[in-house]
Amino acid sequence: MENILIIAAGFITAILLGRIIIPNILIISLRKRLFDVPDERKVHKRPIPRLGGVTFFPVIVFTVCTYTAARLLTGQMNLGELSINMISELLFLIAGLTLLYIVGIADDMIGVRYRKKFVVQILSAALFPLAGLYINNFYGLFGIYEIPSFIGTPLTMLIVVFITNAINLIDGIDGLASGLSMVALSVFGVIFTHHQECILALLAFVCVGVIIPFFAYNVFGNADRGRKIFMGDTGSLTLGYILSFFAIQYCMYRGDTPWEAAGSPILTAFSVLMVPCLDVVRVVLKRARQGKGLFMPDRNHIHHKFLDMGFTPRKALVTIQIMSACFCIFTMLAVHYGINNTLVFIIDIVLWSGLNLWFDKVISKRKVNE
Repeated sequence: MENILIIAAGFITAILLGRIIIPNILIISLRKRLFDVPDERKVHKRPIPRLGGVTFFPVIVFTVCTYTAARLLTGQMNLGELSINMISELLFLIAGLTLLYIVGIADDMIGVRYRKKFVVQILSAALFPLAGLYINNFYGLFGIYEIPSFIGTPLTMLIVVFITNAINLIDGIDGLASGLSMVALSVFGVIFTHHQECILALLAFVCVGVIIPFFAYNVFGNADRGRKIFMGDTGSLTLGYILSFFAIQYCMYRGDTPWEAAGSPILTAFSVLMVPCLDVVRVVLKRARQGKGLFMPDRNHIHHKFLDMGFTPRKALVTIQIMSACFCIFTMLAVHYGINNTLVFIIDIVLWSGLNLWFDKVISKRKVNE
């Protein structure tokens, strides 16, 4: 019960801090004219402040560290929760977030070439294996179980960079990246709370808490009154990196964590991030097939498809969230009831591909009718 109260207190504190800081960031952005300027790819029609994500990292670190320290000082924390491995993993997480936070702010304010961002992402991704945190088991997916470290280490780095960019690239309409991240973080938070991993649960719900006031300004804010803000690369890189941390944390086989006996952790972790991850794969494959640069921006993402089908940004947001929830529920239920992991994964891919083919037909028919 004490752990639940600490998690709830951290969650509320993050909401309050975000609610205090974001209006001040709006004022600074408006005075210094730090805007996201609209172009042919973007949905918004007027310059919008883009430093909302600056709030995330300091609030998350302050809140998690404060409540963890308070639990230690009051004797509420069992020292077993803070093993050497956990301490090193959290410290390396903060180190990686610091690197991404710096490059994110630089990109939002003056712009950073994608090659430099990519190098920083690789360096940040390498910190997890340094802490001993890497994917070492596929739990029977494609018939694979234990994975040696020389394969698991680069695979983990690839997945971290992949998830980080997936959240960054899905941030194309109001509330999409933050909404998908809130759902994924909430799922991880519930899982870790259920298994009494208080520090991880606290981190997850603090992240949800700091996103909530941003989501309100981003989705419901009035741009004409200067009350609307974007998260920018600072926010999307922060959220993507933390989500990759939770995914790797949940997937790593240690032999003593309770969730390893329940289905496939790797599919469960994949299910909450399915829409942004599969969307990136689809877009990159399409760019490669068309001979375009893999990192060049375009209008091929899932939210662009919904807009091209005639959805408003708000309706596209809600529909994509529902679609993501359906994929997540199906995958987690299938894993829970013991359906073969590989079969579940293939069904997810087939469903995703079928939906995108259907979307393309709807778009083509709409263009013909116009």
